[in-house]
Parts: sequence; structure tokens; C-alpha cells
Amino acid sequence: MAEMIDVEYFNEHIVGAYNKGHASEELACDIGIARSIIPPGTAALRDFSYIAPDIPELIPDQCVGCMDCVIECPDTAILGKVVTQEVLDRELSTMKDPQEKEHLQKLYIKTRKYYEIKEKKGETPGLFTIAIDPTKCKGCGECVQVCADKKALKMIRKNDQIMKEARSHMSLYRQLPETPREFINEKLLSDMMLSERSLLYTGGAGSCMGCGEATAIRMMLAATGFIYEKENMGIVAATGCNTVYCSTYPYNPFRVSWTNSLFENACADAMGVRMRWNQLGWQNKKIWVIGGDGAMLDIGFQSMSRLLASGMDINIMILDTQVYSNTGGQASTASFMGQNAKMSTIGKAHAGKTEHRKEICNIAMMHPQAYVAQTTAALSNHFYRAIMEANEYKGPSVVNVYTTCQPEHGVADDASVRQEKMAVDSRAFPILIYDPRLGARMKERLSLRGNPQMKEDWYHHPQTGEALDFIAFARTEGRFAKQFDKEGHPSGALKRSQEDRLANWHLLQELAGII
Repeated sequence: MAEMIDVEYFNEHIVGAYNKGHASEELACDIGIARSIIPPGTAALRDFSYIAPDIPELIPDQCVGCMDCVIECPDTAILGKVVTQEVLDRELSTMKDPQEKEHLQKLYIKTRKYYEIKEKKGETPGLFTIAIDPTKCKGCGECVQVCADKKALKMIRKNDQIMKEARSHMSLYRQLPETPREFINEKLLSDMMLSERSLLYTGGAGSCMGCGEATAIRMMLAATGFIYEKENMGIVAATGCNTVYCSTYPYNPFRVSWTNSLFENACADAMGVRMRWNQLGWQNKKIWVIGGDGAMLDIGFQSMSRLLASGMDINIMILDTQVYSNTGGQASTASFMGQNAKMSTIGKAHAGKTEHRKEICNIAMMHPQAYVAQTTAALSNHFYRAIMEANEYKGPSVVNVYTTCQPEHGVADDASVRQEKMAVDSRAFPILIYDPRLGARMKERLSLRGNPQMKEDWYHHPQTGEALDFIAFARTEGRFAKQFDKEGHPSGALKRSQEDRLANWHLLQELAGII
């Protein structure tokens, strides 16, 4: 690529022209665009500060350093760092404005995790901060939702002073050195995004506000990059939302090698890459195929099945939105029964999608020696475990991830984590791990740990005793709104959809040896 494109020139002149809005008038076609090449990380130069009127504000005395907001942000707009007081003082000493120095000092917090415990051990303690990048934040408010219990973040209205303070904090964050290794506990998965080698998705992608897919992608990159580093991984992306918001010329958020393929053949493309890498002696490099449920469950299903049967060391991540989001919201075979979608519209003659949902993990488990996981980015420990085990597994793996799509599911911009957790709790999308290394029998290989009340049909709220069933889940999403009458009674179609979800849960319980 270096022979075809000058990265410095590209960033300064081509991205610069697009940022100024002059590209179509002043730029000629060049070899890079002719070959559809975009250098790594160019989306870092994109400014989304005009997108939303609000921005999150850190409330320092409430923050405990849990990193939940950093992990779940779909736009890499919130970044965590630990720094010693000595290093912070050295950087602050270069600032001339005393008010700015005082404000920034307050944003570096003495948390129990990084300061008090270290101090008690007689080690140098660290100050923790959360920096909000105003050029990458789209104002979805997801961070505030995941921090709801701790109340360390709140959305505030932008003004010149607030934006000035946010830019100042982000500038200081970038001037400070990387979080020292002694503050990163590699056994705590939440600490991964303190490391620069995990930050392989720059933000600046054109995804929707609060996009569930973007969070899953950046978490997969973080878990892989933390262990293997960016030079030892690559991505093959199937046509879909991810290839639109991750490669809208000239903006690319990936800091790893990647290629976009067609809707139906990303897995075949990855097989070719894997074979070539093996010829070069690069057997230990990790390759991830990314595609939506349309690309993997529908038109690309045969290609994926062939990959799983091949035994090749390739990982697949399915971004399961239960709908073709990229092409306007048509139903896919991953759509739930009774769901309202284009080509399966709810009306007098038809009650939405009538087909049963295709359970891709159930099918994938039937392939010989394939590692299979079903998870969600909202349950970060389960998600990270699935990604890291898939990377360790010497063979094909599938990680099917529930990814909230705000416009197609009919939910708020800040609702990804909430809806993903509810999908698990309601048996709409049970999480699972299937590891062929754990035994010869299905019940030895399949684990449903992480699902609430695994031996029961439905999860019951511990205080109220109320069942969280599929109909309760459907009430919270616009895609099922037409399945309820004026009094809130569910339709027959929605009741059949609930029976379908319970039948799938019973099957998983049986396969896992729970019932």
C-alpha cells in the first residue's frame, strides 16, 4: 500500500479537503481511490462535534474507575487513563491559565482501584480520568445509561466554555504517556482499554448514534489487539452497515489490515487470505470475518458453512440485528416472528414475519469441531471471554452477537446495553458457549452460564416476582408495537413468537443437560 499511496499526503490533503467540504471541486482521481484504498485510522481526523447539542460530563467524585463507559461507547469518544501525580504535575506545569490547570487537576481522581489499593501496598498510586473527545462524541448518552448506578456521568448542553474545557482535557490526555503497565491488571478484562494496543477502532465512523454493532466491533478489536497486537490480525468484512460506516471514503476507523468483500462471499475471501498467510508462515496471525445476519444466515450461509467444515483457523463475528439494516430494514431469517420489517410488514392481511427465526448457533454447533458462542457486548465479561477463546481455538469459530439497531428496532439512541441485556433475560437471545475441547458429549461442551435462572422457563424479577418473558421484551421495542392493541393486549402472532422463543430455550436447556 505504501507504494500506491502517501499516507501523510492523504491525511493532510485528501481528508483535509473532505473535512472542509471542498473535495468534489478540487480533488482529482488518484491511484488510491482507483484501488479503493484508505489508509488506517483516517477517521480519527473526522469531527462530529456538530452532530448533537449535548455531551457527557464527568462528575469526578462519583467515578470509581470501572471503565464501563469506555468499554460500551460505540464511537471511542470516551477514553480512560491512569497517570501518577508526578507525571500529571509535570504536564500541568506547562499551562499558563491557572483556572484551566485547576479544572483539569479535578478531573484526575483518586479511586480505590488505582490509588488507594496501590498506596496501601506501598506502591506508587495512580490518578484515573475519563476524557470525552468532543470530535467523536455523537451525544447518544449510552455512557450515562451504563453509569446509571454510579452517577459519574450526565448529559449537559454544549456551549463554548464546555467545548473549550472538553478540548483542553482531551489535549492533555493525548500529551500524557500511556497508562503504565503496573496499573493494568491483565486478569481484569475491563482494564484492557487502558492499553493503547487495544484501541484499534479510532472513532469517527459514520454509524448511527448509539449503534450496537460499533461497540461489538471495537470490543472484538480490543480483546484481540490486547493479546496479539495490531500487526497480527486482519479483518474481512461482508457488505453491510459495517462496511458503510467503516469505509465511507476517505474515513476508516480501523488501525488493522482489512478488506471489504461481497455480501455473500466474505467467508470464502477469508479462506483465501488464511491460505496465503499460512504459505507465508503467518499461522499465528488472527483473521476475523465480520458480517450481519443477512450476510451469514442468508445469502452467505453456504460460504460460512463451508468455512466451518474446512477446519481452518478463522474467526467469524456475526452482528445479529435481526434485520437487513443496511438496505432499509427488510426481514432476514434471523428476524423474530411477529417482527415488523420491510417485506414482512404488519397489517390486516399479514401479522409481520411468520417464519421461525433461524438459530445460527444451533446450526454451527452441528459442524465438526467448531467453537461457537452467542453473546452480547452489554455483558462485557462474557463477550470478552468468547472473543479470547475464539482466538485461542485452533480451528473455525463463530461468535454471534446481539447488536441493537436503534432505527430498525425502534428504540432510543442510549438503549443498546439495556435492550441487549433484556434480550438475554427474556430468552429472546440466550447467551451460550460451545467449546469442543471440553468433552465428547454435547452437555459437556455447551454452557448456558450467564443466563438468569437457567433451570426456569422465564426469568422472574427477584423483588416483584414478575416474569420477563418475550412479550415483556417486545413491549419495549417499536418493531413490535403493532402487535399490541389499544389496551396493550398482545396479538396471536406475538404469542406464537413467544412460544417459539421458549421452545428454543427448552432445546438449549436439554442440549446443555440442564433439564
